[in-house]
Amino acid sequence: MNSRERVITVLRHEEPDRIPIYGWLWANLSGCITEAFGSLAAFEDQYEFDYAHLFGGPPTITPETLEAARTANSGVIEPAAACDIPSTDPDSPEAYQDIKDQVRHHKEMRERFVYVQTPGIFEALNAVFGIENHLMYLMMYPDDLRHVYGRQAEWNKRFAMNCLDLGVDMIHVSDDWGAQHSLMFSVPTWREMMFPYHKVTADAVKERGAFLSLHSDGNINSVLDGVMELGYDVVHPWQESAGMDLNIFHAKYRDRFTVMGGLDVQDTIGFGDLDALERSIRRVLGMFKDGGLLYCTTHFVQNHCTLDELVFAYDLIYSLVRN
Repeated sequence: MNSRERVITVLRHEEPDRIPIYGWLWANLSGCITEAFGSLAAFEDQYEFDYAHLFGGPPTITPETLEAARTANSGVIEPAAACDIPSTDPDSPEAYQDIKDQVRHHKEMRERFVYVQTPGIFEALNAVFGIENHLMYLMMYPDDLRHVYGRQAEWNKRFAMNCLDLGVDMIHVSDDWGAQHSLMFSVPTWREMMFPYHKVTADAVKERGAFLSLHSDGNINSVLDGVMELGYDVVHPWQESAGMDLNIFHAKYRDRFTVMGGLDVQDTIGFGDLDALERSIRRVLGMFKDGGLLYCTTHFVQNHCTLDELVFAYDLIYSLVRN
């Protein structure tokens, strides 16, 4: 199997020749990795990463437009005003050059599976409202928010379709709903205010025969059945440090989802305890030898992780998945 075939095998709930691996590294560690390895790409090649997380494309709203809207609204944008903020053109070809370049580097040249970061609903609009205000607006202005969410959902769908046209294998929708122990809002609110607008992109992606992935930090146990109903193939990160038990995944969801995660940045990697780190890596990889896991960090490895610890982790991971 090449790397892309290996990932697709896991997504189809079949047994791969080995567990696919990856890591979210560039945001905080690209400097020290580049100094030691020559480039982040060289690190990815050395450890034979099987898939790649692509970023890029147009923003929904430019920073300049958002700043002008804040100024016009005395610094606080409410949902009714947000309906009037102009969005960018998601069909502008020149806005996708960075994604084209990444598809060529990872998929065409290295035969990796590639997935692209796309906006969700709640997380995307936190940039407009601020998270505290946004949570209040869910109760105060639900009708106005539905208009804002509907527009965001249509933009998201166009963005996703354009990425699939460029050869992306999976649409990765980023929408943080979870706090440390539960959702940030009620399950009925999630069902009423998040589900319908995720469904717009989810249905379009599935109609294209592509794979669909959800990222949400925190504990989202209470809406996993709804996530399954939407048609998501992957849940990232299935955060054990927030009460997302991998044993529950095995018992209830393994034939419906694939987990992308397993290397927890909140309490495992980056804390200087190599014995605990090794135990965690061995435990998680041992649970998934016959499939069900795309092994990955639960988020970007934080900058308190030393290069020595990172190399220790990936030396071990590389060795274990090949044994």
